Amino acid sequence: MADLFGDLAPPTPPAVDTPLADRLRPQGLSEVVGQDHLTGPEGAIGRMVAAGRLSSIILWGPPGTGKTTIARLLADAVGLRYAQISAVFSGVADLKKVFAEARDHARTGRRTLLFVDEIHRFNRAQQDGFLPYVEDGTVTLIGATTENPSFELNAALLSRAQVLILHRLDAAALGELIARAEIEVGRDLPLTAEARAALIASADGDGRFLLNQVETLFAVDLSEPLDPAGLSALLHRRVAVYDKDREGHYNLISALHKSLRGSDPQAALYYLARMLTAGEEPLYVLRRLVRFASEDVGLADPQALVQCLAAKDAYDFLGSPEGELAIVQACLYLATAPKSNAAYKAQKAAFK
Repeated sequence: MADLFGDLAPPTPPAVDTPLADRLRPQGLSEVVGQDHLTGPEGAIGRMVAAGRLSSIILWGPPGTGKTTIARLLADAVGLRYAQISAVFSGVADLKKVFAEARDHARTGRRTLLFVDEIHRFNRAQQDGFLPYVEDGTVTLIGATTENPSFELNAALLSRAQVLILHRLDAAALGELIARAEIEVGRDLPLTAEARAALIASADGDGRFLLNQVETLFAVDLSEPLDPAGLSALLHRRVAVYDKDREGHYNLISALHKSLRGSDPQAALYYLARMLTAGEEPLYVLRRLVRFASEDVGLADPQALVQCLAAKDAYDFLGSPEGELAIVQACLYLATAPKSNAAYKAQKAAFK
């Protein structure tokens, strides 16, 4: 059995049956799409590579944005040995083994870049185990996480690494991935221009998801290009990415609040739908709307609070899904209502 933590074998051309996303993995940092703020000449990673010196890094970003690819390419770019583990499948014994191997290689003058996928899955004690090896240069740590490092990683570990944020891939970057897939396969994607735009929008910035959908489309024998309706009928809908007690939860409720404060009913309804369809507890959303009615609408429209409490009563009476219409009504009322936080400010001043 091959050593999980040993040196990587020389790269070989991908097999024909290799998933399209793997066949299209970039071979150099210049081929990474959508992260120019990091990998470009003026980006943090670009500057490190140009200097030939790499510090420990935590790559924080959504799935399918290139964290694993960037880590692998960084090792090649600065001439480090590459080792990879996943916090999901690894324990203390695995960590001891990879550190021992890295120390052996360090004695011969060859440093190791250790890529830890899902690093937030390690507990605090396991994270502390990285500290001496990072400090003495045995390993250069590259951690990848989809969760906020400030919440999930030890302060001691964060003080020894830079946190670099990867963005969701924009439409241009996703379009570039489709173009590369078409070159790889040797034919155009069987979609109309409108369906192509719908496919890009459905990916929600996830390059891996997009390429998996593209691979499905290439595998289907189609007599003519699909329009948006045909595309929707053929491909499954992307499952909403949401966690009820972690980063996604707080990001979406924050986005809902900002949309309401900005009097943007379309955006507010979008974020409300994202939460409810992903399984958020409707009563939690109602509590936030009631609070918003008092804090941000207040005396500018006292009926806002009445509307939200009525929506709560309607939901208690009807349940889901019928009662969710009352939540939508309250959300749209708040978004279009005049705003005033005078009562909120007065309370804060009086309670000092």
